[in-house]
Amino acid sequence: MRRIMVRYRVKPDQAARNEELVRAVYEELHRRETERIRYATFRLDDGVTFVHIAEIDSNHNPLTDLQAFRDFQEGAVDRCDEPPVTTALNEIGSFHLFAR
Repeated sequence: MRRIMVRYRVKPDQAARNEELVRAVYEELHRRETERIRYATFRLDDGVTFVHIAEIDSNHNPLTDLQAFRDFQEGAVDRCDEPPVTTALNEIGSFHLFAR
């Protein structure tokens, strides 16, 4: 089981486009009904910082199988003011946040 967080900041004029691309990823996830990932995305109060949190059941990230995720990644460099930083999350405790 891997838990990761990705954080990045987009250019102000790209925030709506980024959110649109993220929503497309969720639409495809819901259509495929994969059980190998639990995933959430948040936009912070500044309106341009995004945080993605994922819990992945295998060594393979199922997001990479999605066309919508590939579309999201394409052009990410141009949308971002701060590039994505991926951090492994090591749980100390949680309450109903992750499935067991």
